[in-house]
Amino acid sequence: MTKNEITETLLAFEVPAVRHLAWLCLSPQLLKHELSFDPAAHLPPEFLETLKRWERDPDTLPVRLTETPERRLGHYFERLYEVLLRDLLGWDVVLQNQQVQAEGRTLGELDFLVRNRCSGQLEHHEIAIKFYLGFVTEANQVRWYGPNARDRLDLKTERLLNHQSRLCQRPETQGLLASVGVCETVTPRIFMPGYLFYPVAQTLPEAPAQVPREHLIGHWMRLDQARQENISGWVPLFKPDWIGPWAQSAAPDTASARAALDRVESAGIPQLFAVLNRRPESDCWVEASRVFVMPPQWPGAGA
Repeated sequence: MTKNEITETLLAFEVPAVRHLAWLCLSPQLLKHELSFDPAAHLPPEFLETLKRWERDPDTLPVRLTETPERRLGHYFERLYEVLLRDLLGWDVVLQNQQVQAEGRTLGELDFLVRNRCSGQLEHHEIAIKFYLGFVTEANQVRWYGPNARDRLDLKTERLLNHQSRLCQRPETQGLLASVGVCETVTPRIFMPGYLFYPVAQTLPEAPAQVPREHLIGHWMRLDQARQENISGWVPLFKPDWIGPWAQSAAPDTASARAALDRVESAGIPQLFAVLNRRPESDCWVEASRVFVMPPQWPGAGA
């Protein structure tokens, strides 16, 4: 599917949890690597029909999709991924969120240990959902920071490839697995969908080499620039609705968008907005793009 086709497919789902799960199934990732896991390559051809059935009949929804979303986006993302594995793929989850410890010290955590029904192999899946903003440093280097600037794309990628995905190679992990009857080779996999946000005020080179060209994009700007924009189509997005495209029947509320900008100023925290366009044929408002508005001090000293 093209990006536009994916967007139209996602917007057809009105139940947020189902739409978010569909986004996990279809969206491009932020890491192109031999370890990258592509759900679409394993999902049954009828998976979209399954999602539509769940939406038509809420009684058929997996229990995990009916629960109130966690406040932390990462925890909600893990819940969606569990449903993807168990209920769409039909794979057995052997372990989940299993800490690996040695002498009272935590070495890491196995996100998911699953049995791939297609290959029969046991796989260790490390997952993350990420939103990174491109920034040119004082040293004229391009860095991709998260809204919390302690998070950085290059550092996260390095940790995924060289630490998290290798956790099953450690003797401490192998001992843990043996204690639950797992003595076979475990294949590592990484799943990291998300967005890269490009600065409105600067021109950046292409995304890092390991990021697929078809990655999802947005833009970001400083608060002072946002104050000068026409925000009549802006809608503030709050987690978990950072996941996937946004649509609504009501016209955007400019006062709500203005209040969100005021919070960026008063609290000094970033705010994500969907920029909506009206579709006359369906009389609804649909996300055309998304923009992060950043406080003046972001990403902070030393960036």
